[in-house]
Amino acid sequence: MQALVIGAGFGGIAAALRLRAKGYEVTVVDRCSQIGGRAQVFERQGFRHDAGPTVITAPFLFDELFELFGEKFSDHVTLVPLKPWYRFHFADGDSFNYGGTLEETLAEIARIEPKDCDGYRQLLSQSKRIFDVGFTELSAMPFHRFKTMLKQIPRLLGLRSYETVWQLVSRYLSNPKLRQAFSIQPLLVGGNPFDTTSIYGLIHYLERAYGVHFAMGGTGAITKALGTLMARQGIDVQLGKTVKSLSVEHGTVKGVVMEDGHVLSADLVVSNVDPAHLYSHMVKASEQPLATRLKLRSAEYSMGLFVLYFGTTQTYPEVAHHTIWMGERYRELLADIFDHKILADDFSLYLHRPTATDPSFAPSGCDSFYVLCPVPNLRGKQDWAQDADALRDRIVTALDQTILPGLATTITAEFFMTPKNFEANYLSQYGAGFSVSPLFRQSAWFRFHNRAEGIKNLYLVGAGTHPGAGLPGVLCSAKVLDALIPQATSA
Repeated sequence: MQALVIGAGFGGIAAALRLRAKGYEVTVVDRCSQIGGRAQVFERQGFRHDAGPTVITAPFLFDELFELFGEKFSDHVTLVPLKPWYRFHFADGDSFNYGGTLEETLAEIARIEPKDCDGYRQLLSQSKRIFDVGFTELSAMPFHRFKTMLKQIPRLLGLRSYETVWQLVSRYLSNPKLRQAFSIQPLLVGGNPFDTTSIYGLIHYLERAYGVHFAMGGTGAITKALGTLMARQGIDVQLGKTVKSLSVEHGTVKGVVMEDGHVLSADLVVSNVDPAHLYSHMVKASEQPLATRLKLRSAEYSMGLFVLYFGTTQTYPEVAHHTIWMGERYRELLADIFDHKILADDFSLYLHRPTATDPSFAPSGCDSFYVLCPVPNLRGKQDWAQDADALRDRIVTALDQTILPGLATTITAEFFMTPKNFEANYLSQYGAGFSVSPLFRQSAWFRFHNRAEGIKNLYLVGAGTHPGAGLPGVLCSAKVLDALIPQATSA
């Protein structure tokens, strides 16, 4: 039996491997020149950049993919635990190192607000309770049936999933800086902490239980290892090819139509396309049930991303591998980004310095960086042809005046991506960085289903599907298929 996977992001790769292990002949098609989806690798003048995800928090999910074929992930990729996991730099110049042992984290908390140490312990305990249900039990469970959701509602209410991440954190911590530091995680999956369901509070325990890692060679080393695994297993990967639409006959998907008009037939199709783009542009409305059309019509999307990639002609050894650079405003800035869709003059930033761990990312005596700035998605109607350069200048100035002194004169080999690039390169609806937002009303059954509604033999994986965005989420979306797709049968 022939399976076709559209999109070679992590969700598509994981789905292809799981289907191959079930005995399917698998073809993967992707419009990019490399596999990995948003996890492309850019090379500029001797500087290397992981384009997308850089934080590895659940390495066992990669272990599982290699174990399907009797191999070990560790034989192909070297993971290094980071310490600290993140360094927070606040607007007043103060910093907070998060990560390492529990005792080290508590010592950092005590330096800022001693009475919040007990609160952090309680927050971690609550995070574990959420993790035990939200991740361990539900992340790989299919939610295409409403009765599945109904059965879980009492447990979800018991975990106070109706609260936001901000409300969860504020119940346990009192210091404004610590509240910001421990509520920032939803932004890693495209959510506003003031709107995102507290289920995503499980990230605290996930990080504590499994650590935060970096793959030597970067995330690109992981995609390379997965690519060679697919090759060894006979999975056909076709790059630089864009699917125009699905071929659907009498409510059953029969394959895909490529942009050049070529038709690829398959017994089943797995889409790693942004679901909103899939249903807006690749499936006729007449072939979709009302529920899907309503879900699409009412969808709210994650923020957009402005990502500046650059090298420096000097090194900054005091800068951590991962830095969260906080601006003066928090709630108000997030409201501008998510609600008002305003590109404000101020910002908060995520700064990635891979050369802190792997010097091969830059020439000798240099550093490699990217800085990610949350911005409105394309519903904000910004003119990125005009706004991008000005935002770049404000970011470089801010970093030059704080943690990267001299950046204005040492920056080199720079380029950037805006939400327009995410829309054009990855077919992301409204240029959103993480598909639909992780709101409670867009989670589990309310999110785009892993088994398509109304179209037989069509399945969905990736950030916009259950359980959600982020590397653990998209890898788990492929695990859901194990419960939905049977072993292949011979013709």
